[in-house]
Amino acid sequence: MRTFNVDLATIRIFIHVLAVTVWVGGQIVMMALLPVLRAAGVDGLPAKAAQAFQNVAWPAFAIAMFTGIWNILAVGETSTGWSMGFGIKMIFVVISGVAAFIHAKNEDPKIKGMTGALGFISALVAMFLGFAL
Repeated sequence: MRTFNVDLATIRIFIHVLAVTVWVGGQIVMMALLPVLRAAGVDGLPAKAAQAFQNVAWPAFAIAMFTGIWNILAVGETSTGWSMGFGIKMIFVVISGVAAFIHAKNEDPKIKGMTGALGFISALVAMFLGFAL
């Protein structure tokens, strides 16, 4: 029988999922807004919006990493399959963070496009794998 329970584990998982939602969902919102911001014709507007997003996204990424480590410490003993799935997920988390960092620091439109896509796709895969775990 399922029961209603709010405990520290519920709060920990909620904070983790919220931070991941900001990281991944914010990227979706930025992809939707970017054409509108460019069409506005205001010099530097897309870059200002991207900077504003980064001010929220990077702390969310850090919180997701912290709560992710906390989650692992709380899980305890796992199967080999679970551990392998977690390892694969972490590869995608690292790819997402590195790609986003390169994207933010680069001015070349081709590199920004490639790293933006790579960062987003790897973040989605990591999020999916996290729910699968």
